[in-house]
Order: sequence, then structure tokens, then C-alpha cells
Amino acid sequence: MKKLIQDKTTILSDMLEGFALSNADNEVISETVVVRKDKKQKGVALVSGGGSGHEPAHAGYVAEGMLDAAVCGEIFTSPTPDKILDAIKAVDNGDGVLLIIKNYAGDVMNFEMAQEMAEMEDIKVNKVIVRDDIAVEDHDMRRGVAGTVFVHKYAGYLAEQGEDLDTIVKKTEQLLSDMRTIGMALTPPMVPSTGKYGFDLDEGDMEIGIGIHGERGLKREAVQPITTIVTELVQALQQEIQSSEVIVMVNGMGGTPLSELNVTAKYVNEVLADHDIAVKDWFVGDYMTSLDMQGFSLTLLESNDERLAALQAPTKSRYFG
Repeated sequence: MKKLIQDKTTILSDMLEGFALSNADNEVISETVVVRKDKKQKGVALVSGGGSGHEPAHAGYVAEGMLDAAVCGEIFTSPTPDKILDAIKAVDNGDGVLLIIKNYAGDVMNFEMAQEMAEMEDIKVNKVIVRDDIAVEDHDMRRGVAGTVFVHKYAGYLAEQGEDLDTIVKKTEQLLSDMRTIGMALTPPMVPSTGKYGFDLDEGDMEIGIGIHGERGLKREAVQPITTIVTELVQALQQEIQSSEVIVMVNGMGGTPLSELNVTAKYVNEVLADHDIAVKDWFVGDYMTSLDMQGFSLTLLESNDERLAALQAPTKSRYFG
């Protein structure tokens, strides 16, 4: 295993220490919780998080205009309820805390447990659960993937606008119903904590419908030209997103060059144009990765004026835009 690490048991602590050095507006508390140094004095506070390995998610979005705290678990492992509670208590200012949870059993269980613990201390907490991955047929079991980053930005914008907790939850739930994602991989991720690949994949094959934790996809087939790949993914997304105006995220999985993501964007645009779908804004880059996986995910969000304003609003996060 070739990895730029000192010891597989200290990856998380080493990463967060280095992150704090290069992100001076943030600090690490409780060993694994990243918070803004300039705590928000009023307005709803946002907490997200999950296992590490998805950088820049989630700590990279702790910034004005987005998250107030991110709770970091070990690689592909949910953070524990006590750490999530520490994050809630650190950012609470009396106006309520919103938990943004990706739909994985460990994340949902631990964040909900932390919510109950916070409510016992009279902290107002609510949650939204992201289920944007159409590779899982059962809607209730759908995974939260790259679309989670749009949720961070949209809910963060609403909080900056002074919306109350219930309103932010209602509007964010509507956004979630209008957003879908699907991903593909040319190579699996190498998990440094285990020294193993997430799945086996032959040199000439690709995996369609992968998850962000090294989960295998819906199907495996020979690698195709990008036009063929994009057409297949767009057609799958169009089964559920029929809007004529969309916001698009072409998200790298960690090992894909930006040049190839831009190539992908070109052909996504062509396929959407062939279906008379206008792209109102683009987000191309690494937003929600899977360690060093080569591949990308494609997110379509139905566009409207408020969503565009939210996603284009300023943020101090250097990783969004």
C-alpha cells in the first residue's frame, strides 16, 4: 500500500491537525469536531459530518455561509454520538441547530441519538436526511452522496438570511425532493485503514452506481467513451428529474483529474441540450470524494431563483464554488 501517511491509526488526528494549520478561521475541539472560531451569535447553526475519506467534505465546508461545525469519524466510519453532541453544544446560540445527515445506518443512528441527548439539555434541534443516490431503488434506503454539499450551501444561505429552523427544514426538504445523483468508477478506492480496495475491478471495466464508501455499483461493464457514460447516467437521472432548468454538479471521486471532469461537463451539457434542458449553473470539481477513487458522480438539481441565489452567494469556504 502506497499512501502518504505516518501510521494508519493516526490518519484522522494527523489530517485534522494539518487542516487546522491551513484553515485559520477554524479550530478543532473534542479531538474530531471542526468549528468556526467566530461562533455565530444568532441564527440557526448547521452541523454535518460523517466518516472521513470524503474530503473536502465535511470539514472543508465549515465556514461563513455554510456549516458551523463538522464532526469527523474515522475513515468511512460514523462519528460517535458524544462527539456530535459536543458539536451541537459548541454552536448552539439559542436559535436552533440543524443536523444534516447522510442516509447511512450508522450516521442516522448516531446523529439521532445526539439529537435526543441535546433535546434533554433543552437545545432545539431538527434534522434533514439526504437521500440523493438513485443507484438504490428503495427511496428510504437511498444513500446521501454529493448532493449533500448543495444542502450545506442552501441551508447555510437560508440561515444567513435569518430563516427560522422550521422554515429551513421545510425548504431543504423540498430541495431534497428535487435533487438526484448517480456515480461511476473506473477504479475502487484504497482504504488506508485496512490496506484493501473497496471492491475488485478489472482493468478494462467500470462500475456504474457506486457509493462513496467503496460500495459496488448497480452493474459492471466494459469502459465506454465519455459520451456513452454520460448519456447512460443522464438517462437514469431523467427518470426522476424532469425539469427543463437544472443546476449541475460534476463531482470528482478523489482520483480524477480536473481536466477529465471538465471533459465530462462538456458532454453532460451536450446530452442535456439534446433533451432541451438548460443548465443554469455548474459546479465542477472535488466536493464529496471517496479517497482516491477514479470516477465521478453527476447531480441534477431543479433550478429556481432562490436556489441559484443560495448556491451563488458568497462563502468563506475555499472548497465550494
